[in-house]
Amino acid sequence: MRRRLTYLPLTLFALVFCLPIVFMLMSSLKPDEQIFGDLETARAFLPVGDISLDNYAKVFDTVPAGRFMLNSVIVTAGIVLLGFLVNSLAGFALARLRWRFGPLVLTLVIATLVLPFETIAVPLLFWVSKLPWLTSNGFEVGWLDTYRVQIVPFIANGFSIFLFRQHFTSIPTELDEAARIDGCNWWTIYRRVAVPLSGPVFATVGLLTALPAWNSYLWPLMTVQDEKKRTVLIGVQYFFQLDIAWGQIMAYSSMITIPVLILFFAFQRAFMTSIASTGLKG
Repeated sequence: MRRRLTYLPLTLFALVFCLPIVFMLMSSLKPDEQIFGDLETARAFLPVGDISLDNYAKVFDTVPAGRFMLNSVIVTAGIVLLGFLVNSLAGFALARLRWRFGPLVLTLVIATLVLPFETIAVPLLFWVSKLPWLTSNGFEVGWLDTYRVQIVPFIANGFSIFLFRQHFTSIPTELDEAARIDGCNWWTIYRRVAVPLSGPVFATVGLLTALPAWNSYLWPLMTVQDEKKRTVLIGVQYFFQLDIAWGQIMAYSSMITIPVLILFFAFQRAFMTSIASTGLKG
């Protein structure tokens, strides 16, 4: 009975937070007239009435949704994979190596979490606009309107470094000593000892990195004008230029939300394990 009383309010809260997603999914299957007609009734959350996939088909006539989703996959995968290498190495160095300025560097890493991205967006835009990438036929090719301008500034992440550092601190140092006796250097210890024991924290960092990368809006809006390089959230504004079709907006929103939900449920167990055992330690 005590367990039921505990789970009952949790279930009610979960249902409340799920209602907007259910409304979005159901509205994506209905014409605009029915969406507004069902707003004041429970039918807004049910698959009733004139149900079809027409809104999903019309999305591809309004925006290049497939291209936008491919771009988001490329950008998100680049940030996550490169972030795994950079942030885990930084966390490993802060956790296992004993060097003079280690505590100061850790303090600076944590201090970066205080600054919102909006405060550095304009200075960052100024600098990337000045960076050349290569010279082709006497012309310098810059960073704007590229994938790299959407990936490189977000590879290093203070919170990810902190999570990796906390996890690597929890690994017994005796493993390092045994590996050193066997002739392993620090790179080998990282690759063969630390990484194989860090599956949950990699899953957590991957999830926490992929979500903001997939949902990025401000930075792509500032740095990318080429439609072929734009990501999914930029596509939302296409629907508000002429006649607003709410059914298509709901369909497009569903298309870009479902991959995020799949990603979360796929790594849910590892995410919970890491947060419970690593992220709150220290």
